Amino acid sequence: MTRVPLRQALSDLPPYVPGGRAPVGAAAFKLSSNENPYPPLPSVVAAIIDAAADVNRYPDMYATELSEAIASSLGVAPETIVTGCGSVAVLGHVLSAVCESGDEVVVPWRSFEAYPIAISLAGATGVRVPLAPGGCLDLEAMAAAVTPRTRVVLVCTPNNPTGPAVHADELATFLAAVPSDVLVVLDEAYVEFVRDPDAPDALAVFADHPNVVVLRTFSKAYGLAGLRVGFAVARPRLAAGIRAASTPFGVSHAGQLAALASLRASGELLARVDRIVGQRTRLLEGLRAQGWDVPDSQANFVWLPLGEASSAFAERSARAGVVVRPFAGDGVRVSVGEPEAVDLFLEIAAAQHTR
Repeated sequence: MTRVPLRQALSDLPPYVPGGRAPVGAAAFKLSSNENPYPPLPSVVAAIIDAAADVNRYPDMYATELSEAIASSLGVAPETIVTGCGSVAVLGHVLSAVCESGDEVVVPWRSFEAYPIAISLAGATGVRVPLAPGGCLDLEAMAAAVTPRTRVVLVCTPNNPTGPAVHADELATFLAAVPSDVLVVLDEAYVEFVRDPDAPDALAVFADHPNVVVLRTFSKAYGLAGLRVGFAVARPRLAAGIRAASTPFGVSHAGQLAALASLRASGELLARVDRIVGQRTRLLEGLRAQGWDVPDSQANFVWLPLGEASSAFAERSARAGVVVRPFAGDGVRVSVGEPEAVDLFLEIAAAQHTR
């Protein structure tokens, strides 16, 4: 029987592997998806409840009030904000807006595993540039990988899953080397966790470079991973193109109201971020004291470059009560959770280091 053909890109598409969950009935901490361990604030829950009364209606297609609030909080014009169903969906719209079939997108690797998927679905070709030692982006090599076919370069900072953030001086050198008609996407999903004084001010970079787009999300620091709200900051012409490529009504009414409530409660939420950063420091210091080789992290996770031992380490960790995220052949990413989760993981790591 003749079957409807699917795009060749789908057969070549790498699967997105979500963070694992604890087995049903098992007691375990889930440190596999970089989620915020704190539940929503009461004010945010109230906004979500209010939104439930209107689920028979379509949401504001352009998230007008939310876009204006984001713009006000960042000090940019509202027309530069494009919202979407998480920053990963916004990235897909960015690529759809600027890439033609066969165009190249330069990416660091290993980095966010949704990148190759989004690139393939846009009909483009990914050009992977290996990371530098310590899990850092090699921006010099990424600039060297740009060719006349390059349309986009993705800069994940802090880099997921390894953790380091790029520095302002190296980013400036990189941008000077990249042609002005090549779009540079600064993916800052974890920017609120950054404490490195040498990290760049992405909005200042955006102001100085018309070919820069900044991606951010409410999933991590603001704890709205289940509602999928992300956004891009782009020059108005680029923003209009990205908006045109976006899924209509991509951000739910509940997501919009929850994000607005989160912006109003940013002081409380960023105090939580400070506590997570404190646990990150404790986790990094504890692992290094045990003898582990752990890169710097400016995000809400840490990276253990375990190579071929990664999957076995993750399996033993899950059996001991902490679910982490292995990347087969490369390493293990451990999200920063509540203090009790950090305590238990450090015990597990100490036991495994002596094996």
